[in-house]
Amino acid sequence: MLRIAVQSKGRLYDETMSFLAESDIKLNLMKRTLLVQASNFPLEVLFLRDDDIPQTVASGVADIGIVGENEFMERDEDAEIVKRLGFSKCRLSLAVPKNADYQGVQWFEGKKIATSYPVILKKFLSEKGVKADIHVITGSVEISPGIGLADAIFDIVSSGSTLVSNHLKEVEVVMQSEALLIGNRNISDDKREVLAELLFRIDAVRAADDKKYVLMNAPKDKLDEIIAVLPGIKSPTVMPLAEEGWCSVHTVLDQKRFWEIIGKLKELGAQGILVIPIEKMIV
Repeated sequence: MLRIAVQSKGRLYDETMSFLAESDIKLNLMKRTLLVQASNFPLEVLFLRDDDIPQTVASGVADIGIVGENEFMERDEDAEIVKRLGFSKCRLSLAVPKNADYQGVQWFEGKKIATSYPVILKKFLSEKGVKADIHVITGSVEISPGIGLADAIFDIVSSGSTLVSNHLKEVEVVMQSEALLIGNRNISDDKREVLAELLFRIDAVRAADDKKYVLMNAPKDKLDEIIAVLPGIKSPTVMPLAEEGWCSVHTVLDQKRFWEIIGKLKELGAQGILVIPIEKMIV
C-alpha cells in the first residue's frame, strides 16, 4: 500500500482531490479522517498541514506527497521531486507599500520584512548582498506594513488582488511555484511499482490538459491544405464519407491555438465541426 501525504484544506487540497479523481482514484471523503484508503487502488491518503508534508515524506511516514514548491524549498527536507504537476501555480514575491519610491533590491537594505518563508528570503537577500531584518510571522502577512509591523512583505502571490487591497505593490519575483509530487528516497520496490502505475495515470491526465478532440467534414480537394494546418499528435485520422468528394477528419487540438486553427479550417471549407473534451490521453 502506497501512502501519499496531501494538504488537509485550502486551494491545494481542492486541486489535489480533483487531480486524484481525474486519475480514477476513488476516495470516500464523506467523513474525512486523518487517513483514508482508496477503494480501487493500493493507495492511502494522509491529510496534513502543508508545511508538515516535506518532513513526513523525507522521514518515511508517507511514501510520497503533493506539496507546493514554495513549502518544499522552504523546509529543505531530504526528499526527491518525482514530478511537477502543473497546478496550484503561484509565485513568491517581495512587495512594498504602493507609494514607496522603489528603485531596486537595495531598497530593502536595513528594512524589516515580514514573511512566512524566511529560508527562501534569506537566501535571496544574501545572493543580492542585502542585509535586512526578517520578521517571521504566520497568517496575514500582507497586513504587516499597514499596521507598522514591517516595511515590506515576502509572500505568495497568485492574482495580486490581496496586495492591491492592502495598498502594496509587487516589486521582485523571487521564485515561481507549482504543486510537486515528492517522494521518499528509500521507497521499497513493491511500492515503486504502485508509484509507476500512479505516474502512468497522472501522465494520461496531464496529456489531456487543454486538449480537444475535433471531428469535421472536409472536401477532399482541400484535404492536403487542411492537414497542413492541423498540429495533431502524429497525423489526423481521415475516413471517407458516403457523399462523393467529402471525408471525415479527426484530430486533437491544443486549446491555446484552438480558435485560430478552427478559423483556418472553416476558410478551407471544413463543415460540421464537432469538438469533444478529452478526459485522458495515452501517448
